[in-house]
Amino acid sequence: MAAATQTAVPATVTPPSPSRAAWLTDLPVLLVAVVWGASYLAAKGITTTQTVVAVLVLRFGIVLPVLAAAGWRKLRALSTAQWRGAGALGLVLSGIFLLETYGVVHTSATNAGLIISLTMIFTPLAEAAVTRVRPPRAFMGAAALSVAGVVLLTQGGGFTTPSLGDLLMLLAALARTVHVLAMARIKAVQNADALSLTTVQLAGAVAVFALLAATPGTGPAPWTVAAGFGPREWAGLVFLSVFCTLFAFFVQMWAVRRTSPSRVSLLLGTEPLWAAAAGIAIGGERLGVVGLLGGILVLAGTTWGRRAATQR
Repeated sequence: MAAATQTAVPATVTPPSPSRAAWLTDLPVLLVAVVWGASYLAAKGITTTQTVVAVLVLRFGIVLPVLAAAGWRKLRALSTAQWRGAGALGLVLSGIFLLETYGVVHTSATNAGLIISLTMIFTPLAEAAVTRVRPPRAFMGAAALSVAGVVLLTQGGGFTTPSLGDLLMLLAALARTVHVLAMARIKAVQNADALSLTTVQLAGAVAVFALLAATPGTGPAPWTVAAGFGPREWAGLVFLSVFCTLFAFFVQMWAVRRTSPSRVSLLLGTEPLWAAAAGIAIGGERLGVVGLLGGILVLAGTTWGRRAATQR
């Protein structure tokens, strides 16, 4: 088919250049980074301390049947060990989403997006500790720069104790690191189909959220929260479910087959930039001079660290 298509192109028509073809792949991935960056503001807009668990049940309960239907055949082909490994990862994933969602309720969307980007620093450091391979000096410098940036970022109004939300987002970044390392070290899941693995992990996370929702004292039931949603809240929930979960996952699968994982990772690494842009431009958040400097240091440190880690 490709050869026939090429011979059918008239001599006067110039085929897309390699750089243009690359950008046609890059743009959807960049859009994923944008929607992920905006997800912190969206979650903050529809969630309160009392409704965190209910919103998580709704968010992932909507997309889970779609994922299961899309990958049903490969899902059934998973071995018992793969189900068990993916289920364990789902427990870690549930902790990540709980920490992130409670965190964003108690801090700004800008802080949330920038602090969670420390995962890109924590993961290579944790991997180095496990493998006992010392990271390069450039990476250590980038890590120090990022940590300094977070300290300044959380002190936008003067040097005070970081908020509960800031600390929860820091724990979420550490939990993301644990999740990445676990995926790399649980042998049963390393060769599993990506869609099936994601579906089982989300199912495990939803099971945890459903159990929490059924526990007295954890807030109103999901259907009660859904019944109280207006058009704005439903729009936010659909955005989180459809764009930040379904769209993001399928774009990543599509893009990795057409470009390199490193290029996809680099583009997705711009997520904190979009989180800050959404928080400031749409959410009306203000960083202040000290906070702005901290945000710049975080972005510079994580970018430098990502490049240093890939050049080892």
